[in-house]
Amino acid sequence: MQKNKASILCTMSLPQTAIQNLNEENISVDYLSFIHVSSALQPELVQKIKKLSEQTAIVVFTSSHAVKITTGILKNHKPSWRIYCISGVTEKETAAFFGKESIAGTATDALRLAKKIAGDEIREITFFCGDQRRDELPSHLTLHKILVNEILTYKTQLTPQKIYKKYNGILFFSPSAVDSFFSVNEVDKATMLFAIGNTTANAIKKHSLNKIIISELPNKERLIKSAAEYFQTNPINF
Repeated sequence: MQKNKASILCTMSLPQTAIQNLNEENISVDYLSFIHVSSALQPELVQKIKKLSEQTAIVVFTSSHAVKITTGILKNHKPSWRIYCISGVTEKETAAFFGKESIAGTATDALRLAKKIAGDEIREITFFCGDQRRDELPSHLTLHKILVNEILTYKTQLTPQKIYKKYNGILFFSPSAVDSFFSVNEVDKATMLFAIGNTTANAIKKHSLNKIIISELPNKERLIKSAAEYFQTNPINF
């Protein structure tokens, strides 16, 4: 039986090589962004980060956006920080600037990361985050009497777009993109939804009862592979 080409919507831009690989797997890809991320750093926060960089501190990153903006402020200065971060792309970018030896712990989602921090009997952390950050990490740490100092590094603006094409699969990379997408769209019951991690999957569940496949690792490459593997074993037939 001839297999129809599966059609997926990606809510984050993909490298050309990834698109080519999906096309070779008989999958066509459309890309639409549903969020816009920008720096939220004001002069006083820039100075706060620079001052913190001269101290021994325990810091937390749950987003690669926070890593990029923070390291942009630090430039070539690598502080003596113990860092807890989300695994995948956030961990990769953290290690690239600060060194692998600076990473004290990782986890696949914010709640698991918070539990690891609490288990290490940390008393105070600095959390580099965005304005749309979820409550799981700070709430869990506060519950365990850990002082959380938040530094707002970036803002996320929702940019909803109405889609009229039906897709066999949709790839989501953040809870904000999920909320933006579903604010103006619904999905067909047969559409498979793919989430980069548990937090993103939980955001999808608030909007849809469709089946969700969660990436084994919280990175773009593994999520793409998950989609390719799914449509290899569940082909779209004429």
